[in-house]
Amino acid sequence: MRTEAQAVVIGGGVIGCSILYHLTKLGWSDVVLLERDELTSGSTWHAAANIHGLHDSTNISRIQHYTMNLYNALEEETGQSCGVFQPGSLYLAQTEEREHQLRLQAAKAKLYGMNFYEISIEEAQRLNPLVNYEGIRCVMFEPDGGNVDPSGVTNAYAVGARQRGAEIHRFTPVTATEQQDDGTWIVKTPKGDIKTPWVVNAAGLWGREVAKLAGIELPLQPTEHQYFVTETVSDVQAHGTRLPSVSDRDGEYYLRQEGNGLLVGAYEKDMKFWAEDGTPLDFAHDLFPDDLERIEENMMNAIERLPAVGEAGIKRVINGPMIWSPDSNVLMGPAPEVDGYFCCNGVIPGFSQSGGMGLMAAQWIIEGETEYDMFAWDMARFDTWATKEFTKAKVQDQYAHRFAIHFPNEERSAGRPARVRPVYETQKAMGAVFGLNVGWEHPLWFADAPGAVDTNGFTRQNWWGPVGEECKMLRDRAGIIDISNFAKYICKGPGAADWLNAVFANNMPKAVGRSCLTPLISKRGGIAGDFTVTRVAGDEFWIIGSGMAERYHKRFFKQVPLPAGTTFESKTEAMCGFNVAGPKSREILQRLTNESLATEDFPFMRSANIELAGIEVLALRVSFTGDLGWELHCATEDQARLYDALIEAGKEFDAGPVGSRALMSMRVEKGYGSWSREYSPEYWPHEVGLERLCKFEKDFLNKEAAQKVLENPVREQLVLLHLDEADVTASNADATGGEPIFKDGEGIGRVTSGTYGYTVGRSLALGYVKNAQPGDEVEVMVLGRPHKAVILHEPPFDAAGKVLRG
Repeated sequence: MRTEAQAVVIGGGVIGCSILYHLTKLGWSDVVLLERDELTSGSTWHAAANIHGLHDSTNISRIQHYTMNLYNALEEETGQSCGVFQPGSLYLAQTEEREHQLRLQAAKAKLYGMNFYEISIEEAQRLNPLVNYEGIRCVMFEPDGGNVDPSGVTNAYAVGARQRGAEIHRFTPVTATEQQDDGTWIVKTPKGDIKTPWVVNAAGLWGREVAKLAGIELPLQPTEHQYFVTETVSDVQAHGTRLPSVSDRDGEYYLRQEGNGLLVGAYEKDMKFWAEDGTPLDFAHDLFPDDLERIEENMMNAIERLPAVGEAGIKRVINGPMIWSPDSNVLMGPAPEVDGYFCCNGVIPGFSQSGGMGLMAAQWIIEGETEYDMFAWDMARFDTWATKEFTKAKVQDQYAHRFAIHFPNEERSAGRPARVRPVYETQKAMGAVFGLNVGWEHPLWFADAPGAVDTNGFTRQNWWGPVGEECKMLRDRAGIIDISNFAKYICKGPGAADWLNAVFANNMPKAVGRSCLTPLISKRGGIAGDFTVTRVAGDEFWIIGSGMAERYHKRFFKQVPLPAGTTFESKTEAMCGFNVAGPKSREILQRLTNESLATEDFPFMRSANIELAGIEVLALRVSFTGDLGWELHCATEDQARLYDALIEAGKEFDAGPVGSRALMSMRVEKGYGSWSREYSPEYWPHEVGLERLCKFEKDFLNKEAAQKVLENPVREQLVLLHLDEADVTASNADATGGEPIFKDGEGIGRVTSGTYGYTVGRSLALGYVKNAQPGDEVEVMVLGRPHKAVILHEPPFDAAGKVLRG
């Protein structure tokens, strides 16, 4: 066994073997995989191993599409059978909502060149005559859908990795992972130790235990999961060719052919946790006792749709463990707090994602960044606030609603509240309907009375009208928005300015009280973040960024060493904030302070420490609404007093609380981008209009990458679109994000943010397009159907910035 390696992968399931294979495929041959038992132990060996390409997330769809197309090539490359069956998959819609979802996915498939399209009921009947199509609204067909052999795929990855020089050691448990002073790791096993710069935790059911060896806590929880295989079904045997699988998610089951029988699996409401206190080390190729009563309702749904299921006996039942994250997506990426430790844990649809997941992991480790924006999978989306109790509650909800539609703007209540701020109860009493943001409860909108909840769907919902009233209130008078969930940092010390200049692309403010906007550049030259930086004292700076990306951004901040005597500290928990905006905002605030807020004394993009209602606040003359306004940041212990004072002062002007959905509408009216929507590592500075904020006369993080991409013409351009009112009225739906954009029948881009602009009277969308210009007419696929739209020359609200600077 090697004593040194470029990377050590822990875990010999399909994901670990795929990561190993892709590391070698990208050029690393000095890599080792350690498996405590036999390859495929744990969850891999008993998986149903279905494969499908489409997902609500565009980038996850790309990854699944890559995986589906990899298996045949992997067989040819390695000579190892993957047991690939691709008779296709039928996707059934019983409800209008499912039809909307499938039509949107079909539109995305057309945009990205994926094989997924609508077929007639008659064609579906020909492909799979066992299905009862009564009540089905539409059918989509994915010709490449099917299933693979779990052991075959895993061993094919292993063979491919070995062919390129990798070592695989079975029956070699890892007993310790110890980080050295130089940042490298010693991975200890009974067969010897290995020194490596990269530990890769792909330990599946043992992901929690392996992470703890390095002092890392992962929010993961295993459950039981059952499927069964029937005896021979005469109609299956007589059909002659393999039947396409059936995705009837409204029926809460999955089904495909297995031999001459049928395989049926379910995610039942009466789910069952397993190994809550840790996965047993002696567990390997084991199963749990059958418990089919728990999936009886799902079975009956399957029998109703395919009567042949009920006519055959059960040949065998598989009841095995799966391990879940709180949102059922993988926990992936370098641990932000620990150098050289990569996680890939909590994988559910492993055989649909294994290839793409292995490729993304290899890119991240070797090249420093993935080609796609994978924040949806980034382990940094959770932190210590995702406790064991929270994780269990979310996993229970995710499991029981595995096939439920995740609607745009949907907020599920499981595990909440996880974190609240002092004004939570006050806002609740005022009718606030809350969402979850990095564990924090924050107001989405305000109802007339406490107790209201969101309705969910692809069309306009119960909050659409109230959010409009909030927007109009702010634009006509003023509104008070809780912005406490923004990430907030303080950098101070003699090297603060130099360090910030070395991290961010823009020049840092030289004068006290001045602010600047600045991008953070990613490894490939894209936009890793956007920040507001304010010089609040000679050697002290206040930095504001995306709250959801705070742990993600730690990786970037760590790459530039802090100068001696300089500190950088998060103030997100210690400080809270409100944005008071609108034409009456100055008058409201002036009632609470003796400091002059007149434009000549407090102009746009300036700041000051002032006393407001007897409370010390940092006031910044900025507003994400695009309107006249101030951000006010105070100590958390002062939040309730400040909020009460602002609400009381606002009453004189008929102003009141405003939620984040109204903020979303107003920032799109202004054409402002948002991180993780418009701003992403996938997009270059000149594609998002931030190139002017990159100052190349100085050195900054990933400067060379930014220079390189700026030498290239834009691939796509960020634009603002106005959707046709008649089309929007007819569908009763606005764009929400992810909808493809077509021009003359050709796919030219996608929506990143969509909303109704209540104060400009237009349905709007931000998005990226290619080969299109302002004034061009295009089609946006809202609900998967074409809606006429035009690309705007300028934002409809305050294009010249006169209101913002007034």
